[in-house]
Amino acid sequence: MKAILPDSLQVLERGWLSSNNVLGIDHDQATLIDSGYVTHAAQTVALVGHALAGRQLSRLINTHSHSDHIGGNAAVQAAFGCKIIVPAGIQATIAEWDEAALLLSPLGQQAAVFTHDAVIHAGDEIEFGGLNWQAIAVPGHDMDALAFYNPERRLLISGDALWENGFGVVFPELLGTADGLASTRATLETLARLPIDIVIPGHGAPFVDTDAALRRAFGRLDHFTANIDKLAWHAIKVITSFALMERQELTLEEFDEFVGSLPVVCDLNQRYLGLPGSSLIARLKQELEQAGVIRHREGMLTTR
Repeated sequence: MKAILPDSLQVLERGWLSSNNVLGIDHDQATLIDSGYVTHAAQTVALVGHALAGRQLSRLINTHSHSDHIGGNAAVQAAFGCKIIVPAGIQATIAEWDEAALLLSPLGQQAAVFTHDAVIHAGDEIEFGGLNWQAIAVPGHDMDALAFYNPERRLLISGDALWENGFGVVFPELLGTADGLASTRATLETLARLPIDIVIPGHGAPFVDTDAALRRAFGRLDHFTANIDKLAWHAIKVITSFALMERQELTLEEFDEFVGSLPVVCDLNQRYLGLPGSSLIARLKQELEQAGVIRHREGMLTTR
């Protein structure tokens, strides 16, 4: 069944590398949720400008601080003069522009520096798209992440806390910064208690079968909890795939060097998998090609 959203909400569904952008329209004003990846910033500005249709963008709110959600912040603010609101807990990291804490340099990713104007806390209420939304803490993928829930229309803007087929990589667990798996379970349990008719995820189309999505998410979480090495390998594939999609094409030699230069990939391999570098690279090539992420032709690896 297709999700039918209120006319006051527009979802700009993006492909990787960017998160979806959600636009809430209030007469001649609008609010944007998340801004995509930095290399897509010009496209984001164009898409948002078209959707605004002459309205003023007053606010840009981030669900969390990962590069595919904040990368267009600076460009969107420059284009539309909006205020930027970030979840409480990441304001110091943003203000100091700590690229390690933002998981930019460790993952081989980038974002344009921006300045935030305000913070939003779990439990706060905010109005956009003619609807009242509750900010809900959804730690796990990111420990300071927020989702936004409207009880009247039973709508959830979930960010990366819940997708139709899972959730974002549980980085805090793998990096040893927090009990990410337990936090992910608590988040899923919180969402399972909410009456939800439509989920607007950070990636993929809005969907209506929340119960099925939650069953898949709990099953995935159980699998990773019982097999932490599987979570580590999943993260390595996601990080490498993202980097390859940004670069689009590498020689085989460049790929080998690039994988070896990613700090998080090397750290996860050392702590969880213990594969020789050549075995890690060979396995990555094989599985990414089988998954259709890359193809190998005449000494080049290209993304599909």
